[in-house]
Amino acid sequence: MNSIVIIPARYNSKRFPGKVIADLNGKSVIEHVYKRSLQANLVDQVLVATDDKRVYDKVDEFGGKAVMTSPDHQSGSDRLAEVAADLDADLIVNVQGDEPLIRPEMIDQAIRILENSDNILMSTLASPITIVIAKKPDRVKVVLGKNNQALYFSRAKVPFYRDRVKLEQKYLQHIGLYVYKKDFLLKYTELEPTPLEKAESLEQLRALENGYKIKVGITEHHGPGIDRPEDLKEVSKILKDNGGLN
Repeated sequence: MNSIVIIPARYNSKRFPGKVIADLNGKSVIEHVYKRSLQANLVDQVLVATDDKRVYDKVDEFGGKAVMTSPDHQSGSDRLAEVAADLDADLIVNVQGDEPLIRPEMIDQAIRILENSDNILMSTLASPITIVIAKKPDRVKVVLGKNNQALYFSRAKVPFYRDRVKLEQKYLQHIGLYVYKKDFLLKYTELEPTPLEKAESLEQLRALENGYKIKVGITEHHGPGIDRPEDLKEVSKILKDNGGLN
């Protein structure tokens, strides 16, 4: 299957405007994401989708390929769909522009899920986390059923363990990397926002509420993304210590 990574990259992030072009150990955040995506074995092409000339110019500066999109999109998936509509691709991979520690093998893992699943139209990843991390609403949790199909995504600490003494409490943090079959992506972004999606402010719930299956791969590798200016320091240290291989 032909797989193309599209990295949605807005400039006007609410908590950290311009974070995707912020300097991180001598390179912009988006450059780290772009070059890591290129290293994935199953990826045929990498593009950045942006609505801001500053991001476009930064990508062009390091030799990457960027595409200008409409400034009116309400989500990264909408931005993806605009670009994907004109691409010759079987699978579209959404890699977040603020995840400079994304591993190439994580991208390959998510792609393989769709390559090996005829009835699955969308895949993503999750990693085990501690109870302390699970309590944080900015860390999205996912609950899985059989065959690692997503039952629900939430900002709440789910599942709720009523008998905390007898049961080992296990939590999974959702990693914002998605792979879509192209035709499904175009259909999915035409669906109206759903009640749970609005309540949790989690777009992936739209797929579940409409009856579509999302299969989740489990990975032990996941570093922090860049949500606030102070995150740059933590990620910078990881890169210096071990090249981001965490």
